[in-house]
Amino acid sequence: MAKAYWIAFYRSVKNPDALAAYAKLAGPAIQAAGGCFLVRGNPARIYEAGLNQRVVVLEFESLAQAIAAHDSAGYQEALRVLGNAVEREIRIVEGVA
Repeated sequence: MAKAYWIAFYRSVKNPDALAAYAKLAGPAIQAAGGCFLVRGNPARIYEAGLNQRVVVLEFESLAQAIAAHDSAGYQEALRVLGNAVEREIRIVEGVA
């Protein structure tokens, strides 16, 4: 079975305090749902049409597990705390088996 990944791109952070409060809730919720942080930070280099945006990559054992983590009560509470503090996009993609 192929693993799955969350890839988050942060376009802007409007409220760093809300982002920090979100992170305190989101990290444990994601890890409890089987997620593992692989990347968290700004790019070391940017090529082609890339943007200088914070990137977070999480690994899950399956696509179903990645989706369930996002939909879990713990992560939804973290999202509530985050509110509109950031402009970002999250993509959930399945890895190559």
